[in-house]
Amino acid sequence: MYAIVDCNSFYCSCEKVFRPDLQRKPVVVLSNNDGCVISISDEAKKLGITMTEPYFKIKHLLKENGIEAFSSNYNLYGDLSWRVMETLRTIVGEDNVEVYSVDEAFLDLGHIPAHMLESLAFEIRKTVEEWTGVAVSVGVGPTKVLSKVANRLSKKDKQASQCVMVLNSPEKVAEALCRTSVSALWGVGRQYAIKLERFGIEDAYQLSKMPEEWARKNLGGVVGVRLLKELQGIPSIEMEEELDNKKMIATTRMFGNAVTELRDIKEAVATYTSRAAEKLRRQHGAASVISVFVVPREERKPEERFSHGPMVSRHIVLPHATSVTNELIKPALHLAEGLFTKGKFYKKAGVILSGLVPDASLQGNLFVPTSKNNNRMLMSMMDNINFSMRDDVLKFAASGTDRNWKMRQELRSPRYTTRWDELREAR
Repeated sequence: MYAIVDCNSFYCSCEKVFRPDLQRKPVVVLSNNDGCVISISDEAKKLGITMTEPYFKIKHLLKENGIEAFSSNYNLYGDLSWRVMETLRTIVGEDNVEVYSVDEAFLDLGHIPAHMLESLAFEIRKTVEEWTGVAVSVGVGPTKVLSKVANRLSKKDKQASQCVMVLNSPEKVAEALCRTSVSALWGVGRQYAIKLERFGIEDAYQLSKMPEEWARKNLGGVVGVRLLKELQGIPSIEMEEELDNKKMIATTRMFGNAVTELRDIKEAVATYTSRAAEKLRRQHGAASVISVFVVPREERKPEERFSHGPMVSRHIVLPHATSVTNELIKPALHLAEGLFTKGKFYKKAGVILSGLVPDASLQGNLFVPTSKNNNRMLMSMMDNINFSMRDDVLKFAASGTDRNWKMRQELRSPRYTTRWDELREAR
C-alpha cells in the first residue's frame, strides 16, 4: 500500500502557523512580484477567489472581504516543508518517504498491516499538524495513482472525511474511481482528457476497464499501460530515491520593475551566478558550461498591455570546469553584454550551469600553492559566512549594492524560522 501526504493550501498554511489570528480567516498568497494568486485558503475559496487571478484586479475585493494577502515567502515555505518531510521520516522511516514536491510526499506502507492503515493515516495527519502547524490530507491506496485519487476525494468534504481516505478494499476503490473524472487523474493532461471523453470515457472507473492494448495505442504507449495498471491496483510506478546531485543548476528571477540599463542586467546576472555557484558547491560539483538568458518585454498593440517576448540566450564552454564564483561571473557578464539591446525593456534573466562534474576530479595546478588551487578555501569561507549571517553579507562587487531590479515583495511576512532578527516574538 502507498500513501500520499499533501499539505492543505500549503503556502497559506505556512503563513497561518505564526499568525494564530488568521486561523479561520481568508488568506491568499501571491506569485513573484505580487503578480497573481497561487495559493488560497478554504475561507478565501468560499468568497469566490480563484487561482491565477491577477492581484491588481482583485485588490479591492480582498480589502472589502477582509482577505489577507501575502507575497511569496520562499524561505519560510522551504523550511516548513523540510520540517513536514522530516516528521514523515520519523513516523514511517527515512527509506519509506519519497518527496514528490514542496508540499507532497509519497509513503511506502507495504510493511504496515492492513488493519492498521486507517489508524496510521490519522496518526500521520495529527502528528504533522501538531509538530509543524501545517494541516495535511492523507490518501492511501494499493498504488500511487489510487492514493492520489483517495487524497483528492479526502479534500472534497474535509469535515466528513477528516482529511483522510483509505482505499483498502475493491469496493472502496471502485466507488472512488466512479467519483473521479478522467481529467482529475494524476498523469492525464487536458488533451488526453478531451481524447478520452471523445471515446465516451468520462470517469476513472470506465478507464480502468479498458484493455491494455487499447491503452498502449491511445494513451501514449508504456505510460498509458502503466496508468491503466495502477488504476487496476497493480503497482507500476515505483518509489524513487531523492536526487542528491543535480545534472543542471539554474537560478532565475523576474525583475521587480522593467530593466532598461546594461548595468542592471549585469548586476542581476552576477547575483544569479553567485547563487548558482553556491548551489554547485553544496553538491561538491564544478561546471564546464555556463548559459545566460534574458526575457524582453515587447509591446504588441497600443491598446494591449505589455507581454513577454521570446527568451534570448547564449552559452559558453569554459576552459576548465570550476565552481569558483568569480571564474563563473566573468564569462556570465560577457554573455550578458552580448544579449543586451539598448532601448529594450527586460522582465527576467537567468543563469544555468551545466556539464557538471565532481569537484574532486578536477586537476590542480602544480605551479601555484595548494591554498590557491581553485580558491576552495576562499569559497568555503564565503559560503560559511553567508550561510550563518544570511542576506549575502559577503558578495562580489559585480552583484551591485542598490539592486533596484530585485523582485517585488511588498507584502512578504517575516522569515520567522531562518532569520534571527525576524523571529516571532511572544509576550
